[in-house]
Amino acid sequence: MAPHDVRRPFKRPAISDQQRRRDLSLLRQAQNRRDAQHQARCLASSVLSLQTQTPEPVPELEIELVEEPESKPEEESESLKKDLDVCQASKLKGAEARKWFASQLMLPEWMIDVPDRLTHDWYVLARPAGKRCIVVSSNGTTVSRLRNGSVLHHFPSALPCGARTRDQSGSSQSYCILDCIFHESDQTYYVIDMVCWRGYSLYDCTAEFRFFWLNSKLAETGASDSPSRYHKFRFSPVAVFNCDPSGLYAAYTGVVSYVKDGLLFYNKHAHYQTGSTPLALVWKDEHCSQYVIDTDGKGDIPSQQQVVLELQDDGKLSTSDDPPVVFGCLDRDFIQRSELHFGSFLKFAIGDGGLSFVDGKLEKADLHYLGKTNRARIFADSYSKVIFQYMVRHVPLKFDDLLASVSSSNDQENKTSDVEMVG
Repeated sequence: MAPHDVRRPFKRPAISDQQRRRDLSLLRQAQNRRDAQHQARCLASSVLSLQTQTPEPVPELEIELVEEPESKPEEESESLKKDLDVCQASKLKGAEARKWFASQLMLPEWMIDVPDRLTHDWYVLARPAGKRCIVVSSNGTTVSRLRNGSVLHHFPSALPCGARTRDQSGSSQSYCILDCIFHESDQTYYVIDMVCWRGYSLYDCTAEFRFFWLNSKLAETGASDSPSRYHKFRFSPVAVFNCDPSGLYAAYTGVVSYVKDGLLFYNKHAHYQTGSTPLALVWKDEHCSQYVIDTDGKGDIPSQQQVVLELQDDGKLSTSDDPPVVFGCLDRDFIQRSELHFGSFLKFAIGDGGLSFVDGKLEKADLHYLGKTNRARIFADSYSKVIFQYMVRHVPLKFDDLLASVSSSNDQENKTSDVEMVG
């Protein structure tokens, strides 16, 4: 790497307020501790009670998206859906069920700038390719649900209270909730986070503690063993590294048992925040992912970047963020002629005019209307996804930029560290 490139990450044009929002998220986390035990109990009960429903089919692409954040609370009734009890949640169907389940996962933003103190305050791991899902074991059974609310698998497992032959003396409240990615080729659930263990909620625990418990507690069970009659799928923890130069390089180039789909970064001090959070980030390039640039419905890379935005009642076109970012506006005549409805998700291409930024904020977007999206779509694109995809096509954030950032931090403190696996 050339000497003049060492500090390149710090000279990139400001195109977001991601760092400011990271700081605010940590501040809110310290000031507002919610009733996490109630949240865990509600989720565990709802996952199991909804197992007889058959949600509307959703294309695989919609299930895989990690960047889609939770829906924005525009009205009080909308915000209450996040805290449904089991009776209310069991009545949700279709789009409402999909939205509710999508809001139960912590969804990483796309990395569009390098976090401050990346070396000291962050972990990194190689993200497995596959289906993101919630796994709950309780009352002698185990259920995994995709983000659209549909049951992926209903099976016995070696997780606590996960099979009829195990933990029969356990309390009805002794459930477990794991945040997993199901890897199809080796039929393995790769556990990327632990939300609840034997009824003990980890929502308000730091990532540092959650990852420690994930490795230690999972090892105490037979959940990582090969499949058997009462343990249908294997659960495997993912190697988590401190984000120093050695750890970053190990996550990026290390050999793993699964197909990689980018890198995941977790702030060590972050609690498990449901919905989109800047305290968890995803980053990709061609070396560590097969899918860097978004493809169209036919699997081809379009010549122009395509984005999905939500049509607001004032004609504005916004992202799914809270608060939403406005990319443009449609006039009333066009809305009426095209028979568009407020709240619809519309697809646009970004033209040659591209995106313009002023002081880190979007000023103008050259949007060209393409049409309506699939009806199964439940979210618009997030701002971080749109900007990451735009950067990939024009000025990508490269691995060398990440490495230079952590190397520069180490050089400033005149110390080096060996690769260290967490847990």
